[in-house]
Amino acid sequence: MLAKMTVKNQITLSKAVVAQVAAAEYFDVAASEGRIVLTPARIQKADAVRDKLAALALKAQDIEDAVNWARRGG
Repeated sequence: MLAKMTVKNQITLSKAVVAQVAAAEYFDVAASEGRIVLTPARIQKADAVRDKLAALALKAQDIEDAVNWARRGG
């Protein structure tokens, strides 16, 4: 089965192919031996929050300070 890549690097997967794997909204994408490999992935919202917190390099004290600030009403 062929799939065409658009100028925006988008590919549409056929229903016949997608029906053969677990239902997924997201896919882990890897390149291996000249091939593109898609693996269905589950993304949990908590993981996204943890990733954002890690990117911000927040410390426990920062979070405690923010909670205390919010409880005071700003």
